[in-house]
Amino acid sequence: MSQSSAPIQSSKFSHLPLSTFGPQDCALTGSALLSSPYHNKGSAFPPNERYDFKLHGLLPPNVQTLDQQVQRAYEQYTSCRDALAKNTFMTSMKDQNEVLYYRLIQDHLKEMFSIIYTPTEGEAIQNFSRLFRRPEGCYLNIFDKERVEVNLAQWGKAEDIDYIVVTDGEEILGIGDQGVGGILISVAKLVITTLCAGIHPARTLPVVLDCGTDNEQLLNDELYLGLRRPRIRGKDYDELVDTFVQAAHKLYPKAYLHFEDFGLSNARRLLDKYSPQLACFNVDVQGTGCITLAAIMAGMHVNKVDLKDMRLVVFGSGSAGIGIADQVRDAVATESRKTPKEAARQIWCVDKPGLLLESMSDDLTQGQVPFAREDSGWQGKDHKDLLAVVKEVEPHVLIGTSTKPKAFTEAILKEMAKHVERPIILPLSNPTRLHEADPKDVYEWTEGRALIATGSPFPPVEYKGKKYEVAECNNSTAFPGIGLGVVLCRSRLLSTKMIVAAVKAIASQSPALQDPNKGLVPDVVNVREISVQVAKAVTKEAVEENLATETGIPKDDAELEDWVRQQMWEPKYRPLVKVDASGASRHAKGEMGIGGRCRASDAHEDQQSS
Repeated sequence: MSQSSAPIQSSKFSHLPLSTFGPQDCALTGSALLSSPYHNKGSAFPPNERYDFKLHGLLPPNVQTLDQQVQRAYEQYTSCRDALAKNTFMTSMKDQNEVLYYRLIQDHLKEMFSIIYTPTEGEAIQNFSRLFRRPEGCYLNIFDKERVEVNLAQWGKAEDIDYIVVTDGEEILGIGDQGVGGILISVAKLVITTLCAGIHPARTLPVVLDCGTDNEQLLNDELYLGLRRPRIRGKDYDELVDTFVQAAHKLYPKAYLHFEDFGLSNARRLLDKYSPQLACFNVDVQGTGCITLAAIMAGMHVNKVDLKDMRLVVFGSGSAGIGIADQVRDAVATESRKTPKEAARQIWCVDKPGLLLESMSDDLTQGQVPFAREDSGWQGKDHKDLLAVVKEVEPHVLIGTSTKPKAFTEAILKEMAKHVERPIILPLSNPTRLHEADPKDVYEWTEGRALIATGSPFPPVEYKGKKYEVAECNNSTAFPGIGLGVVLCRSRLLSTKMIVAAVKAIASQSPALQDPNKGLVPDVVNVREISVQVAKAVTKEAVEENLATETGIPKDDAELEDWVRQQMWEPKYRPLVKVDASGASRHAKGEMGIGGRCRASDAHEDQQSS
């Protein structure tokens, strides 16, 4: 995903506050400038800027290009001994030079994605307290609720923050409760939004809510940096979350709120509570569902079957599985004008006890209840065995979010292939060792007719002389573009129709629409282009629903695309213009994205004046 070093072209939208066209003000000089990751260019400072900003004697004399810096950095990266060392190297680079950091990743995205995100970021999170060097993000703890607003106010004024990611660290990347180390997942998700959708890195805020931890290893570790006590739940927990949400919305009223890796008992509950109040999103509940729904839509197009006629079985009815079921139900209801209850009848959810039935109500989660089937429809039928359910339902789509390896047996897949010309098989459990089926087996058992997308990357599969591409349901092709659209149009809420519009935009870019042997969803290497189309679709729908509050949003499709592109941050060095520190913006002083540089009193004054 190499990025050209050509300058961003001027357009009628170059004047917008988020545009990255043209020079930028800088009030820093000397070592202070070299210490600002937002402004620092290292060896790429040109002669005039070395003179204007008093950098002579602080840098080697040879002026180099960003391309040369990327080459050097990549050589250093490849010399690291293992994946965790590479992750640590990249974290250090991010602290020094943001443009170089993001450009290096963009040039090697396929290779580095697993280093800066799952699975290596999970290892970094597990070792957070031992690898800790400097704080990044905002730490809020449950015993300090009265200081939540003051602490958040340190990160800027009302117009300074566009995107907030918050976690309580309870359910991190499949590795469970990581307590305060969860701050790194908030940081990582914001890196993904910048890489994939051009969210300005200095206008983001990672947050962790420290409520203790139930991880015994952390509780017994003297070096653990979080609250060394069992996780607090109930009323006190809810008060902390509500205090945070209300303070964040008060201080940064235009910011988009992204919930990340909350526990099963809280993820959906909190999303349901706050989504009617402000623009917010939960990747675990909605993100995987979005990209999976895009794969389903593309697959149904190949099958020439309408979404309103589709039958779906979900194996594994936790937060991810039910999140997918929710997205599919909402899309069916939106596209067919069925009620959500009617749309849910097209989905059969199976969990450890078997098919979810209404008689299990005492044991069902809030999210599972709408998908429980009437017991009368299954009297005398086997509802505890997945194969039996597949035989009865004859589904077009089978989704796995069970973390049960090899659960999609030869008998199950051959049964599906009896009833559907191109069965859609989506084994999504992570990591790879927990996948419900290997794509190679899927193609063999369905005689090459299956349409497949997986939760982790797999190489292409050859079957009887044909090569089949295996698409990855990577939610990084969904949530960044959705966030970009919400941020740019300043939508008051994120509606169901906006999410469906985003999914349709992703599905429309499916390679399988041109060749069924290609991937069901577009590859992550094309993610910035995908995000442009997703942001356009989200913005259009927000305008249609009268949710967008930004003025001057173009109605013409070509102009809207230009409007989106001009406001996407790119890792390119911009010319610096020296300005006096007195009266300089926080951007110019290198204070954006850094806590403690904005006095809480300033933030409160700004709120009162707005």
